[in-house]
Amino acid sequence: MKNLNRRHALAMLGGGVAASALAAPAIAQNKKIKVGALRFTSHSASFVALERGYFADAGFDVELEFFQAAQPMAVAIASGDVDYAVTAVSGGLISLAEKGAIKVIGGALKEEAGIDGQQIVVSDAAFQAGLADPSQLDGKDYAITQSGSSFHYVGSNVASAEGLEMSYKPLQKVGAIIGALRSGQVDAWNIVPHIAKPLAGAGAVHIIGAVQDYLPDYQITTAFTSANNAANERGQTKDFLAAFSKGIDDYNGTMIDKSGGDAGVDEMVKLIHKYVYTDRPIEKAAPSIINGTMRLSPNAALNVASIQHQLSWFQSEGLVDADITLETLVDGSYVEMINI
Repeated sequence: MKNLNRRHALAMLGGGVAASALAAPAIAQNKKIKVGALRFTSHSASFVALERGYFADAGFDVELEFFQAAQPMAVAIASGDVDYAVTAVSGGLISLAEKGAIKVIGGALKEEAGIDGQQIVVSDAAFQAGLADPSQLDGKDYAITQSGSSFHYVGSNVASAEGLEMSYKPLQKVGAIIGALRSGQVDAWNIVPHIAKPLAGAGAVHIIGAVQDYLPDYQITTAFTSANNAANERGQTKDFLAAFSKGIDDYNGTMIDKSGGDAGVDEMVKLIHKYVYTDRPIEKAAPSIINGTMRLSPNAALNVASIQHQLSWFQSEGLVDADITLETLVDGSYVEMINI
């Protein structure tokens, strides 16, 4: 049977077409695959695995395909346009998993105590009007990419913890959200530190809280693939995760554990700069890349307690069907499943 195209995958998000894609058999060496990513420091494991030859050593000729939001990446995996990807859990991803199109196979970015993680930011206009703490977000406009995005999940959990209500404004792309914050069209947002800190340093936004205060041990992003790859291309999928995990080890060791000292950090920053903040000279991009340092899950281990919490939230909001189980979303046979 033929792979789904993107039109069919989009139709599945609306409840249209059942997933039944079968991929061609894997080629032992130099298998061409596409890996989906965002131009975020948090996607550095893929950049490192590509640049340092870990994907090549595993027999892959990798092409990175870049996206601006999570849901289009999930659609690309379901349609077969992309083979593996890293992104946050979204309502669209869960719905495609329910249709039998995709599976989460590992973990990537996560919140960890003692390491600066995602920040809650507000516009300068809102800050000057007195908005200086998440407890003051009642009635405010909170920016999200789409309804059912990870930003929606975080904002809702902040609101629940503080006992308040907010209006959620879907703006589709991160760039559009930044523009809306700069102009005061929205009041608040949450985002990774390599974006939050430079914006705050320039006075465009103000940091008023940390996501990990509300969602400790939050599994922010996951590695995922088509259900066909997970079930029928097990050798290829294991090889991908092994190479990806080497990228994780290099990134964590260099940027968090400082195993290579300052020289190692400089080398890693230069590597990442090929993909992140490419419109800036290295001397201006480096502080932002360093500010974005967060732990990536060693060995791509997946915090299933966090994934279950996310799934339950999507269900409680009526964004996905109530009978979807964790097993529908996750193939737990590839990496360590942790519960914290």
